[in-house]
Amino acid sequence: MQCRLCDSGRLTSVLDLGATPPCESFLSAAELDLPEATYPLHLRLCEDCLLLQIPALITPEDTFTEYAYFSSFSDSWVRHAEHFVTTTAERLGLGGDSFIVEVASNDGYLLRHAVARGIPCLGIEPSVNVGRAAREAGVPTETAFLEQDSAARIRAEHGPADLVVANNVYAHVPDLRGFTHALRTLLSDDGWCSIEVHHALNLVQLGQFDTIYHEHFQYYTVHSAQRALAIAGLTVVDVELLDTHGGSIRLWARPDAVAEPSARVGEILDLERAAGLHEPAGYAALGARAESVRQELLRFLLDCRAAGKRVVGYGAPGKGNTLLNYCGIRPDLLEYTVDRNPYKHGRYTPGTRIPIHPPERIDADEPDVVLVLPWNLETEITAQLSHVGEWGGELIYPLPVLHRATAGEPVAAGALSE
Repeated sequence: MQCRLCDSGRLTSVLDLGATPPCESFLSAAELDLPEATYPLHLRLCEDCLLLQIPALITPEDTFTEYAYFSSFSDSWVRHAEHFVTTTAERLGLGGDSFIVEVASNDGYLLRHAVARGIPCLGIEPSVNVGRAAREAGVPTETAFLEQDSAARIRAEHGPADLVVANNVYAHVPDLRGFTHALRTLLSDDGWCSIEVHHALNLVQLGQFDTIYHEHFQYYTVHSAQRALAIAGLTVVDVELLDTHGGSIRLWARPDAVAEPSARVGEILDLERAAGLHEPAGYAALGARAESVRQELLRFLLDCRAAGKRVVGYGAPGKGNTLLNYCGIRPDLLEYTVDRNPYKHGRYTPGTRIPIHPPERIDADEPDVVLVLPWNLETEITAQLSHVGEWGGELIYPLPVLHRATAGEPVAAGALSE
């Protein structure tokens, strides 16, 4: 394996999660007796450019032609997108004579707010089923993978963009260099590119290993993102720390000719440097943290089983499937899980084959424990499931440490057995 950014062969192991199925390959009932493909999930670090990455063993076409994830099923994510459109339109002076392009625009969760403000926009979404939902919602959307040829064609047809948005996609591209050049092709010479991506600082420091899965090919610090964007003549001019997805960064990049970095860029680089992430040694602790989470969660679930408690899950996110497979959690420990996305109802989680039901199933069964797999949405989900306590049920979150939520307040893991 060579680094996909700098071609170095000096890659060192950070965390080996074994072999798992792709995290969005949910199974139908008819597929339960068929073989299931698995692929190594092994995180490595380039010692030269410090890009965290996994081997590109599946293609974007394998994952995104028909996709199970619809962004609009998360209320907090839709609010996040609306706030971004509102504040960015004011910051950049975007209006009826502007043009926004969003790459990997999903079901129109973000651009629908641009449409509402009368700002011309276009979504580029590779998944046929998800892009169709966006068009039905009134968001102009083209079904395509972003690459240099498609970027050139879209620019020729629609003109350069004043703003290019790439939320939670910069990790999903194995051709990192080609994709970065395509972003630059879409952008006007004085335009802005906004990229949101999970921050590797949180991945390492908080042990968020479940954010590692096959469709996430690389994981960024600001330091490594700077190097990646620079190959296409883009300079990071500002950075924001976000609480989405367990801790993300919003990178603001502009063509070199108009770039003047803000003080925040240096401040966050200093945070990363202080955490040791500008040196290979700083990444060594992730493996031990992941093992600790696995042991603690399994111990808790085994104790629940021994006590005769009924345990079910909430959510069927991609990160949950990394957690379930790494920990070896199957229906004997987690009877089923539920999800708001109807696409997943009647299907089974990849690898662990846990059945997925509509959320109403929890209210009907009144289980003793609900294990919340999308732990990054704790505030939102704790509010949605506050009634679980009415029948004596508990909400349990597995990360960043195993804890119970009571009226939105976490309780130390040591109290779980009380």
